[in-house]
Amino acid sequence: MSEQGVSADVTKESVEVAKELSEAEQGESARVAVVAAPQHTDADGTDDEEQDDGEEEVDDPDILSDLPDDMEDIVLIHSRLKSLGRLGIPRFKNLKRLTLRQNFISSLDLETFQDLTELEELDLYDNSLKGIGDALTKCTNLGSLDLSFNLIRHVPDALSHLTSLRTIYFVQNKISHITGFDGVGATLRSLELGGNRIRKIEGLDALVNLEELWLGKNKIGKLENLGNLKKLKILSIQSNRITKIENIEGLENLEELYLSHNGVEKIEGLEQNIKLRTLDLTSNFVKELENVSHLKTLEELWASTCPHFA
Repeated sequence: MSEQGVSADVTKESVEVAKELSEAEQGESARVAVVAAPQHTDADGTDDEEQDDGEEEVDDPDILSDLPDDMEDIVLIHSRLKSLGRLGIPRFKNLKRLTLRQNFISSLDLETFQDLTELEELDLYDNSLKGIGDALTKCTNLGSLDLSFNLIRHVPDALSHLTSLRTIYFVQNKISHITGFDGVGATLRSLELGGNRIRKIEGLDALVNLEELWLGKNKIGKLENLGNLKKLKILSIQSNRITKIENIEGLENLEELYLSHNGVEKIEGLEQNIKLRTLDLTSNFVKELENVSHLKTLEELWASTCPHFA
């Protein structure tokens, strides 16, 4: 899914999530359950959901009690949950997708997840997690893990146990160094690290099958250490501190390059990127259109709002 150059806030995740949530909320089969937390009405007739402050956390052991054991998809969005231990999740041994967006969950435990060996997608977007511990070590079929908008400072070492992981989201956490991905190098296809505190591209050598790398809204000053990513098709590094297009000659399969909102002054360094279809240089300092005539497959070149672009 392509990123739009007109907005530095767009990430791979943001363009996919609306579709995913719509499908879940529609309940496509009898084995999909969208569970709403109980709403309480005050004496003045105001629902909890209408109140902005003082939202009560919920730890209701009965919230899933009416669901059959063979559920494959459970959605608990904005359910005010602060823990999972009392929900009886381990009984759903056929569970393939578990969505826990926008809750207050601060920790995960092995007991909750150790029997979920069929789990393929786990969505913990917008919670209060600082890590995942060893909670997911038995989830060897997990292909997609969303830990965006949490409080994570380090990439969890436990990722090495997730031998089927293809997509992982760490959007808007507190990560300052790219480490911990060696164990998922054979399987990982998409890595989203936008909105963190990263200053240097590093720690990616093992990701030889990576196809998408999203690094927008960090503090990265240089394109480097990308040489092993031979299969990379999408590189998004918008809203950083890049001043020069360099060190991407090894990315011969690159199709989309997003560099909007940086400090690039010249189009260069693309001699080997002959498969490039999209080049986004919106809001940079490019003065002239040059060094792109060899890009025969280029379909979109965005350079609007470059102050000096002639």
